[in-house]
Amino acid sequence: MAKTRISISLDRDHAERIRAHAERAGMDVSAYLVNAATRQMAEVEAAEAQFARIDAVIAAAEAEAASLPTLPDVAEDDLTEEERREVREAMELIYGAESSAARPGSAA
Repeated sequence: MAKTRISISLDRDHAERIRAHAERAGMDVSAYLVNAATRQMAEVEAAEAQFARIDAVIAAAEAEAASLPTLPDVAEDDLTEEERREVREAMELIYGAESSAARPGSAA
């Protein structure tokens, strides 16, 4: 198989560190960088494969949500006490019970 040359630019310190690591690994710089890049690509591809199904579910949910009609704004006075409690509990799940001052729409 014919080889292709790829040129990279990096600062002197990085170049020296890469040379030193390659030498310790018993490789030339090209082999070391190819090995490192190949390993990184394999890790990314494995992660993408692992999450592909959930990414598809999320994309489908986002597409469905985008097609839903906009709901009217609801004022706190429009809610029952139980609904207000449910909203508070949901917000605490998201933001934590201790961060009520940091929540959007909360009084500081």
